[in-house]
Amino acid sequence: MAKKSLPVSESTYFILAALLDGPLHGHGIIKHVLGMSEGRVKLPVGTLYGALDRLAGGGLIAVEREEVVDGRPRRYFRLTDDGTRLVLTEAERMRQAASVVTGRALPGSAFVPLTSPAAAGLALGRRPVWRPALT
Repeated sequence: MAKKSLPVSESTYFILAALLDGPLHGHGIIKHVLGMSEGRVKLPVGTLYGALDRLAGGGLIAVEREEVVDGRPRRYFRLTDDGTRLVLTEAERMRQAASVVTGRALPGSAFVPLTSPAAAGLALGRRPVWRPALT
């Protein structure tokens, strides 16, 4: 059983999330993470392989297979059951934490909760009109 505590770092979360779709090699993980994070999480190669070694040591990922491409070794990593449980648990923890904020509008912000009537207007391309709350 993995000995990993929550919450996990953002880069670890995205590495595990990238492997949800199946085994990937290092460069594939880097590209997947960059796309999923919309360019926010950039993993240098040294950082990635350090993280992969820690995750493998913790039983969260495993080497699926190895091959040689253009004379260079390439390892494909996959999630273990513990890794899958961890990333899904972390996703749920973040969803619950985000709902504290996304469930209501914040005074003085341009934030519109998705469940509000104003959000329906945004979905139709209308800009929200902000009015002070009546007390």
